[in-house]
Amino acid sequence: MTGEIHDEHPFAAPVADRDPVRRFRGRLGSPITIITAGDADGRTGLTVSSLMVAEGEPSRVFTLIGPTTDLFQAMEETGRFVVHICEDGHGPLADVFAGLRPSPGGLFIDSDVTQTEYGPVLDDLPNRMYCSYLSGEEETYSVLVEGIIEEVELTELPDPLVYFRGKYRSLAD
Repeated sequence: MTGEIHDEHPFAAPVADRDPVRRFRGRLGSPITIITAGDADGRTGLTVSSLMVAEGEPSRVFTLIGPTTDLFQAMEETGRFVVHICEDGHGPLADVFAGLRPSPGGLFIDSDVTQTEYGPVLDDLPNRMYCSYLSGEEETYSVLVEGIIEEVELTELPDPLVYFRGKYRSLAD
């Protein structure tokens, strides 16, 4: 035994067995966002990196989420949602909303939250947009959600968090 730790994931499938589309997608830098929806009695959220914003009249947001997620159900029920942009340092919070990090007491337990007509707002993520749910079309394993952007709040964002090649990274890296 040499005492060295290998660079590869010990349980990863051999390269020849990996899905080429998933590998291609992993080579695209993706923004890390947390989308929230629901009311004070039923808040939910999810970390989402498959997202596109289209300018226009009205401007729209398109995102892919799982059809069985609490978030999709809340979007359909309330007709509204909030998209928050994560910054460097918000990886642990993104992991909570992705279901990768335990959060006894629920997703929002360690966050300051303001309830709005569009859903819960994560106060520590000041770059956000408030959206109305327009439609959800089932596509392969996901639902393509289309929303209308009703309002946008922006502050300085020197170092947004992105997802690239299976890891969170700061854009400054």
